[in-house]
Amino acid sequence: MQKIDIKQELKHLYQPSAKEVVQVVVPQMNYLMIDGTGDPNTSAAYQAAVEVLFAVAYSIKFTAKKGPLAIDYGVMPLEGLWWVEDMSHFSMDDRSDWKWTMMIMQPDFITHDIVNNALAEVSRKKGLPQIEEVRFTSHTEGMAAQIMHIGPFASEGPTIERLHTFIADAGYQRTGKHHEIYLSDIRRVEPAKWKTVIRQPMQ
Repeated sequence: MQKIDIKQELKHLYQPSAKEVVQVVVPQMNYLMIDGTGDPNTSAAYQAAVEVLFAVAYSIKFTAKKGPLAIDYGVMPLEGLWWVEDMSHFSMDDRSDWKWTMMIMQPDFITHDIVNNALAEVSRKKGLPQIEEVRFTSHTEGMAAQIMHIGPFASEGPTIERLHTFIADAGYQRTGKHHEIYLSDIRRVEPAKWKTVIRQPMQ
């Protein structure tokens, strides 16, 4: 059986420095995705979306491991695209109007057939109503700036400001959506040690 470490292969995208903002080019990648609105801290829909994403992602992983592919890999971390209708009013203080797409990246060898089988299996075994909202599609960001934030989500403000200042000082403009990648299991790690990649596409 082949074993691969996707996060290590994509280390430049998933393990940036916490000391400085870096510029990266993010290629097209495939994701499980689900959309929603509202404050993630209080939204039941958000919690349900995360639950169904991981259920499908692990079903896909076990299919790849035990099936003809015989490839073992670690499920990738949860990621989130966050935005409001007018991004100039995007605020960490008021999240009630936030729109979001939560997603988990899938390896190149995962096909639509594998995903469809996983969706059917999760639907049969767990009966999660949000399963019908999950989609499998590609996403491309291209040129972006990113940095690692260490600490609770509520303290991201200064880190985001550093990111935006870097983009402006480099002569670029922000495009697309605020992107976060959650590397820590917040159920087991104390908030002061949470690691979150914060990324912003630019042009």
